[in-house]
Amino acid sequence: MRVYNFAAGPAMLPLPVLEQAREELCDWQGSGMSVMELSHRSRAFIGVATQAEADLRELLAIPSNYKVLFLQGGATLQFSAIPMNLAPEGAVVDYVNTGQWSKKALTEAGRYARVNVAADAKDANYFAVPPESGWRKDPSAAYLHYTPNETIGGVEFPFVPDSRGVPLVADFSSTILSRPIDVSRFGLIYAGAQKNIGPSGLTVVIVREDLLGRARPGTPAVLDYQAMAAEGSMLNTPPTFGWYLAGLVFRWLKAKGGLAAIGEQNRAKMQALYSYIDGSGYYENPVAPACRSWMNVPFRLPKPELEKAFATEAAAAGLTNLEGHRSVGGMRASIYNAMPLEGVQALVAFMREFARRHG
Repeated sequence: MRVYNFAAGPAMLPLPVLEQAREELCDWQGSGMSVMELSHRSRAFIGVATQAEADLRELLAIPSNYKVLFLQGGATLQFSAIPMNLAPEGAVVDYVNTGQWSKKALTEAGRYARVNVAADAKDANYFAVPPESGWRKDPSAAYLHYTPNETIGGVEFPFVPDSRGVPLVADFSSTILSRPIDVSRFGLIYAGAQKNIGPSGLTVVIVREDLLGRARPGTPAVLDYQAMAAEGSMLNTPPTFGWYLAGLVFRWLKAKGGLAAIGEQNRAKMQALYSYIDGSGYYENPVAPACRSWMNVPFRLPKPELEKAFATEAAAAGLTNLEGHRSVGGMRASIYNAMPLEGVQALVAFMREFARRHG
């Protein structure tokens, strides 16, 4: 029996995608072999890769002057690749710290550049985004980096920052493809696949062409955006199965009506969950309402000792992976694109009954 999987990542995948992959697993399009066995240099796999990129470009309306790269190493590897590609030796880079993932990104960037923390949400206990009017941007910065959605804390930017002419870099791992965005406002977007794109092991990088060719001397070739772009993301053997599955997800999104349609579904899901939490008198979400994530909804119970019972009983009811991140505790429901509204409604019904029995 399929469950409603609220994991933050690797996350729930659309059932039609899994079913198609199952059907094609041993014999992809009459080839007599799995797509996992296709050479990445073959005409067959080049077709898979080309179609996946075309569909992603259509979904996000990616301008023609941007390269789309399908890479390995997770979004975490990009924490190093970004300063190595965009910041010369000794350069200053601006980072906004709104939680654990942005903190990891700026810490790693500090190995390669001088990090200026343009804003820090510490005063809000990382439950809100600092007003941009108070940011301390360095006018000489090579780029401005931020994390639009903090998966762990459930904090999401309600605006796109003004980078004042320098490249705007964003870790969209948790929120990419959840609704339309204006790619042209960014110099570089990167995202781990394991939330809204596909399985773990694949990372998508969308980079403006004028930012290519800037890698500092000594940058490994597999981290050099220009080198990877020149080889169609195939400087080395790419994660072919992840790329194939991502392509199936892109086609599923198109069949659902694209990002405008999926965005309305996501809005309905998050509004249903937050509305219940706020009106329950039992559960609490600590994030400032204007900065609440559409994808990751943390919540607390009145007594921490009830958390284990909540998770156990929820799992027995087919609602899995609701435990909060190990670093913060509590509960967390991740409601990515593949989570249907019915899953959120089932969660709300369970939460209501749990509160009745334990309140």
